[in-house]
Amino acid sequence: MSGATTLSTAEQLTVRLKKCFRGESQFALDVELAVAPGFTILFGASGAGKTSLLDCIAGLQTPDDGAIAIGEAILFNSVSRVNLPPRRRAVAYLLQSLALFPHMTVEQNVQYGLAALSTRDRDARSGEVLESFRIAALVERRPREISAGERQRVALARALVTRPRVLLLDEPLTALDAVTKARILDDLRAWNRRHRIPILYVTHDRQEVFALGESAIVLEEGHILARGSPHEVLHRPRSETVAQLAGFENIFECSVTGSHPEYGTMTCRIAGSTLNLEVPLVRVNAALPLRVGIRAGDILLASSKPQGLSARNVLDGTIASLEQRDMKVIAIVSCGPDFEVHLTLGARESLQLKPGVRVWLVVKTYSCHVLQ
Repeated sequence: MSGATTLSTAEQLTVRLKKCFRGESQFALDVELAVAPGFTILFGASGAGKTSLLDCIAGLQTPDDGAIAIGEAILFNSVSRVNLPPRRRAVAYLLQSLALFPHMTVEQNVQYGLAALSTRDRDARSGEVLESFRIAALVERRPREISAGERQRVALARALVTRPRVLLLDEPLTALDAVTKARILDDLRAWNRRHRIPILYVTHDRQEVFALGESAIVLEEGHILARGSPHEVLHRPRSETVAQLAGFENIFECSVTGSHPEYGTMTCRIAGSTLNLEVPLVRVNAALPLRVGIRAGDILLASSKPQGLSARNVLDGTIASLEQRDMKVIAIVSCGPDFEVHLTLGARESLQLKPGVRVWLVVKTYSCHVLQ
């Protein structure tokens, strides 16, 4: 991140915990992670354990075993029996429900957690954060008198005015439009360039993962399935679960029919068909089935058979259906197995596409991702 200071382990949030949740269904959370200053995205399907993890860090849930610390400050340790209450953890936690006090002004809401400070210090502290989130002009208004985006800014300001050492965000921007969300996140990034604290951000939005994350963690059934940069985790997924979360619309069960180490590729046949795909060479047990994922946006479509291409996969098919969603056209193309392909409105018109039309799909080898 531009302007970032060198990170040290003393600034990190470290978490190692196990917790079993008992109820209608058994669920076990078992994770170990270190969150450096900056944005770390927590990504996963509903029920993966994202909110449960944040609750444990904030002190709203007590792990059965493990330790949680911010730098050298121990928040929880099952061996030494340390378990700080939420108010002493210096952890700010913002959920979808902003919980602003409706009878208080913006300024009173933001200053709510500063009762121990003098009036002068409260005003100075709140003034700084109100300016950072562009709501200084709203100090006399009440929540019902401002927009949804402004209420979100107030909630963030209230969380950060106490100068927490960690910020937890559980999908707080879900209800906002893309433009408002982007502007708020820009201001939060700017705030964190100055303060450099770990921010653990839960989202289901793949665009937010790439827009915000310096690192990403994928949870599945209470366990860490993948971690790394957003590009490493989502652009080149290693598992089918991560591929589905990352938006790989086409996932096929395949078998290896040939290996070409001199070219760094291998040939796979899609199950139930005679269709072969050339994919990157990876170490797999050729006797076992594997899966290959392809993004719908990585497939090119042609109305006549292409010649002289570097792409190794040219597949003959027929348009089965076309559906327009906003400014995007979703085509289902039958090549034996069905492929989903994403097109622009202009491409649909210029190629004169309609159900029943013969087309060719063009897929680069490195657009085919071999999944575990």
